[in-house]
Amino acid sequence: MASLPTGESSTVVVVGSGLAGLRSAETLRTEGFRGRLVLVGAERHRPYDRPPLSKQYLAGTWGLDRLQLRSGEAFGALGLDLRLGVPAVACDPKLRTVDLADGETVGWDGLVVATGATPRTFVGIEGVPGVHVLRTVEDADRLAASLGRVVPGTVQAGAGGSPATGHRVVVIGAGFIGSEVAATARGLGASVIVVEPLAAPLARALGDQVGAVCGALHQEHDVDIRTGTGALALVLADGTRLALDAMAPVTRTAATAATVPRVAVVAVELSDETAVPADTVVVGVGVVPATGWLSGSGLEVRDGVVTDGTLHAADGIVVAGDIARWPVRDSGATVRLEHWTNASEQGVAAARSLLAGRGDASAFDPVPYVWSDQYDVKIQVIGVPSADDDLVVVDGDLASRRFVAVYGRQGAITGAVGFGRPRQLMTLRPLVERRATMSEAQSALSG
Repeated sequence: MASLPTGESSTVVVVGSGLAGLRSAETLRTEGFRGRLVLVGAERHRPYDRPPLSKQYLAGTWGLDRLQLRSGEAFGALGLDLRLGVPAVACDPKLRTVDLADGETVGWDGLVVATGATPRTFVGIEGVPGVHVLRTVEDADRLAASLGRVVPGTVQAGAGGSPATGHRVVVIGAGFIGSEVAATARGLGASVIVVEPLAAPLARALGDQVGAVCGALHQEHDVDIRTGTGALALVLADGTRLALDAMAPVTRTAATAATVPRVAVVAVELSDETAVPADTVVVGVGVVPATGWLSGSGLEVRDGVVTDGTLHAADGIVVAGDIARWPVRDSGATVRLEHWTNASEQGVAAARSLLAGRGDASAFDPVPYVWSDQYDVKIQVIGVPSADDDLVVVDGDLASRRFVAVYGRQGAITGAVGFGRPRQLMTLRPLVERRATMSEAQSALSG
């Protein structure tokens, strides 16, 4: 396909008002697109930062103003045709149209798909008081209220000077979100139990060895980690038992919420035949790409929207952020990443690809980076490590929880993780980029 016309008669629609959508819109403007630029978002807020939702915002040390990715002035300068709070419901690549929930149909010359992902939860529990997922500002506000922090951006004192003192929290799932929520809730004074079917927290992302270090960090802060244990059912105040035997994406409609019992959760039954009391339950069992609106579009949807190496899903359509699945260099595999850095970099790359046209666009080939703040430790990961990769500690040691370890397969580095070692970890980034050997990584930090 030829390059996208950049004049005032052209229209680009960006569907998704998160980080990837914002960076796409900004890049289109900075690189010369002067036409109509429509930004469609399911949420009513201007683009905001999601990582602090489970940390500073939930804790009450940041308000909504600190989450805004751009000032009102900078955002306004983009000259966007805004459709916030109005999700897209359909796409027709042949007609080059997007249908919105309010009945409007918007035509386009170029389309950026950046609708991100939505949390998974257990079927039949949505709307139960005390049960939460965390993805949006509203989710964080509801969870904060459950913990006693009623007013966003403030900490409401409770017994012992902390809003959640004595509050019993059960977190189902010890991935990044579950682990961060557990750390924040514990910092607010809550009693926290984390339930994880795998052998260790973050084991799927980082493997059992590093996951065990994460588990020890939680235990040091008096969080009860129940690994190798699943959640079987919620018990409600009236004795109702809701089995946790099927999962589905969260739906955010009043009709769905009205069909579930309006009785609060009081306990969680576990697979080890115990039941633990709970005032608040946080479900952190992952997300699914928000692809429902693309049903019937003809685009390839397979745990995300599949693209070529330039992030094109079709002529005139590019994809960015949590929803994108693209091919890995020198591999037949595809990857989909749910990282802040990936959303930012991919938003830029997708816009450039759209402007260049499918035939002339450059391949997107980053070194992924993700971080997680838990208690006083910053965990940083580069590359795309796998839980079954070989692991070698090249700086520090696991016991001290200050270390850098590299992951590798068949002698080549696939990624690296650092606990409290940002400078040392970033030394390895060029090595991860060129698929260096494990021994090279050891040599790079030996001096």
